[in-house]
Amino acid sequence: MTFTDLPLDQLRSFRPDVAEPADFDDFWARTLAESRALATAPRLQPVATPITQLIVEDLTFSGYGGEPIRAWITRPHSDSPLPAVVEYIGYNGGRGVPGERLQWAAAGYAHVLMDTRGQGSGWGTGGDTPDPHGSDGSVPGFMTRGIRSPETYFYRRVFTDAALLIDAAAQLPFVDARRISVTGGSQGGGISLAAAALHPGVTTAMPDVPFLCHFRRSVELTPEHPFKEIERYLAVRRGTADEVFATLSYFDGVNFARRISAPVLFSVALMDAVVLPSSVFAAFNHCGSADAEIEVYEFNGHEGGQSVQWLRQAEWLAARL
Repeated sequence: MTFTDLPLDQLRSFRPDVAEPADFDDFWARTLAESRALATAPRLQPVATPITQLIVEDLTFSGYGGEPIRAWITRPHSDSPLPAVVEYIGYNGGRGVPGERLQWAAAGYAHVLMDTRGQGSGWGTGGDTPDPHGSDGSVPGFMTRGIRSPETYFYRRVFTDAALLIDAAAQLPFVDARRISVTGGSQGGGISLAAAALHPGVTTAMPDVPFLCHFRRSVELTPEHPFKEIERYLAVRRGTADEVFATLSYFDGVNFARRISAPVLFSVALMDAVVLPSSVFAAFNHCGSADAEIEVYEFNGHEGGQSVQWLRQAEWLAARL
């Protein structure tokens, strides 16, 4: 592998102009209000599992359009409310089987793992949440579904699900609503940036090698999928680039990062061919938080720091929650 982007000293000062719609805040305020008006109370069900030292439950909550979204809750036995870590999943992965991710619960947190609607068949052990919305012609994958308008774009629904999960988590009797963190790797990192910007109840955020940032640069320069789905779409749908990038500006992690005031811990890998380091630094360098840090993995690809980064997150989070 080789370095895929700018030198580190240039990355640290890379603060590009990224298109931001004039009605960005209004669009998201309206989107969330419409879905909150259709929401019902979250539902928990017990899960049959051989795990005995932690509680594992199946959560169903209302996401975009009031539609049911699934999540796993994994938590320690406790007589008092716990801080929560809400985690979002990487591209085309699903929530998997119950008890698959135990680290945050073992560290004393209520862990909430959101299933990504329509995904869950690309890697891992599957997902359980459909996306009941059609799309006009798109490239296989999720990056171009409904991309001709922000109203129909796939990630409008996903980001709304992510924000409304914070609503649901705050209602759970075993969660301390004053201590809710969001995290995720790759796509999950991009979703966590959106959730932290859209929901004031997010106390801290830990986006790990976050995807979905600086769309224009990423589509033009990233050598690997999934950004190449958009490149392929534009190669066929000639003359639609302005319309497509106007849509994507409503979902750009840079624009969400500008609106984050909670403490944030990013990570980036300098040999990443899936998420360009410059796209991560674009979000980090525009971040509105006064307490923002970034962990750099110089000789890693998209895997980033893996368990080393989790240990860093656990230390960082314990100091703040």
